[in-house]
Amino acid sequence: MAAVSSSRFSPLLRWMGLTLVVLLVLQLVAVLSLWDWEQEAFRQLVVERLISQAPMGLIGLLLMYLSSRLEDQSEGRTPVLWTVCILSGLLAVLLTASLPITFGGDQQMQQQNDQQIAAKRGQLEMARQQSKDPALLQQLIKQAEATGQVPPGATEAQKTQSARAFIDRQLDQLETQFKQTEQTGKVTLSQRRYGGSLGAVVLIIAFTILCLGSVL
Repeated sequence: MAAVSSSRFSPLLRWMGLTLVVLLVLQLVAVLSLWDWEQEAFRQLVVERLISQAPMGLIGLLLMYLSSRLEDQSEGRTPVLWTVCILSGLLAVLLTASLPITFGGDQQMQQQNDQQIAAKRGQLEMARQQSKDPALLQQLIKQAEATGQVPPGATEAQKTQSARAFIDRQLDQLETQFKQTEQTGKVTLSQRRYGGSLGAVVLIIAFTILCLGSVL
């Protein structure tokens, strides 16, 4: 009874696995059809697509491996197992070759993030320095008077306090934007490193184990 049940599930697993592998190939072909390997952006796109879609291929190959084992446990190396071995080895090689590009992309993103943070920090520091300039207060007071934002009969102290409050609000907004930029950069870098670079290493190990397990 168990043998009959296994024989029924085996073709289903094999076709499900094959479907996932074909979907992986189609995802890669969709990107490779735009071939422009000299451009760094294109290389990063290809590598990101390979790493993000490789788990789907891993599951597909694993299903094919299980289907072959369930179909005939006595037979050693079936054509399906050889197919799993070849495709797993190929994906392991491709992922290994993509590591230098992935690490290079990490460094490039780190530099871009540092530049953005430095620019935001520079804007914030410049705004803080300008806020201490008495001429800026007088300019804001004159602008408020010209646009009718100053209540009639307001004293100089009230005008100065109102201008100072406006400057403080602007500084708070700049500081919030700086913190958001810094936090967003950290999250993006963390996702790329752990989900991209380290994820690729884990996938290489998994494909290598599956490759060897298919024929040993």
